[in-house]
Amino acid sequence: MKERLFILSQHLIPHHLLSRLIGCAAQCRAAWFKNRLIGWFAKQYQVDMSEAQVEDLNAYEHFNAFFTRALKEGARPLDNTPGAVLCPADGAISQLGRIEHGRVFQAKGHSYSVTELLGGDSERAAPFMGGDFATVYLSPKDYHRVHMPLAGTLREMIYVPGRLFSVNQTTAENVPELFARNERVVCLFDTERGPMAVVLVGAMIVASIETVWAGLITPPKRELKTVRYDEAARGPVNLEKGAELGRFKLGSTAIVLFGPEQVKWADELGANSPVRMGQLLGQ
Repeated sequence: MKERLFILSQHLIPHHLLSRLIGCAAQCRAAWFKNRLIGWFAKQYQVDMSEAQVEDLNAYEHFNAFFTRALKEGARPLDNTPGAVLCPADGAISQLGRIEHGRVFQAKGHSYSVTELLGGDSERAAPFMGGDFATVYLSPKDYHRVHMPLAGTLREMIYVPGRLFSVNQTTAENVPELFARNERVVCLFDTERGPMAVVLVGAMIVASIETVWAGLITPPKRELKTVRYDEAARGPVNLEKGAELGRFKLGSTAIVLFGPEQVKWADELGANSPVRMGQLLGQ
């Protein structure tokens, strides 16, 4: 009954209004407010501040600065195995495996369309049919910057409007096509292993998603928006393996897609495996 009520509330809550209000609070610079909020959050979620460049909780100008904090140099060493595909973020594997019949496995009894995930364009999705996916869930205590699994050249970025359901095991098991319904930013790269998609998926109280090349990506109008990055448009954006790609201001999920026969996920990884940015995700 408790689970059913939670899922029902997810459908009734005004997702965007609540998320934007919390986003405003997360930008508040009043010391009395932001220090209490940051202190409470760090204690509640047992955030390890020994890894942060700035360990003093009161030194952050607002909650978002704390939430997207940088880590000390060397805190996330990059796996140097030849041909390594790196994990893009701290968190836990939600699912990983093969894209079958054009669908990505979400949880028991649920999957979603890769075409819908990438914004509804079948030509954009075609290179990933029969390929492989990995879904990484970022919990509140995690480092919330997302990094490049491989070196790549940005080809296209697509903002896809949608809902902002909470992302956790309960919603994954009970909200059909969760990741293809939530607001998201799709980043398409050309890499040495062909096309690679990194999808940053928003969630309840995620105030915004940012990328290093475009900054804040929540348009004033929630409409599908595609931006090309080629010689004829804005010029290429090249990012090295392990370089920062973007960040969540309050976090959610990163999904990585490759084409057929381009990557083999690490044997020891499966659903609920804890992961850290920079570790070996596959080869």
